[in-house]
Amino acid sequence: MTSEHTTEYTTECPTTEIPPLVRGMTYEEMPKGQIFRTARRTITETDLVNFITWGGFNEPLFWDASHAADGGYTGRLVPGALTYCIAEGLVLQTNVLHGTGLAFLHMELTVRGPVYVGDTLYAVVETTGSRPSSKPGRGVVTSRITVRNQRDEDVLVYTPVRLIRGRDYEAGTRR
Repeated sequence: MTSEHTTEYTTECPTTEIPPLVRGMTYEEMPKGQIFRTARRTITETDLVNFITWGGFNEPLFWDASHAADGGYTGRLVPGALTYCIAEGLVLQTNVLHGTGLAFLHMELTVRGPVYVGDTLYAVVETTGSRPSSKPGRGVVTSRITVRNQRDEDVLVYTPVRLIRGRDYEAGTRR
């Protein structure tokens, strides 16, 4: 892979000189108003059982389909916590934060509608704020992440606040 805009590297180069294939965005590259969509993922029965077993969600609403039906639900109900985890995984799979995310600082979350086994989810990510932090080389980015199902219905919305590296971030220094 050579061109006038690339540098040739060899396997003998120190690892620190070889650039990563994927690099997340700095906070400066996340302006207010930026919007993107993630890939889609279908929730399976295995996802539900693994999550509620691992997390101790021993609520009949998630284990017992007839109990959920008595509550007016029309399928195998998925906990909002699992919906959030799937959405956050979809965001991370875009590599937007790959190597640039420093901390998850805060979040507000609202469940807008039920999610069932068999639903296919995706997330729409909108940057709602981006500013330098009080320490150099990093910034605070706020976003609104809307999780939608296969019918484009909003099922969950959360607003994470993250600490993100800046262009001039210096690794290895505690600030």
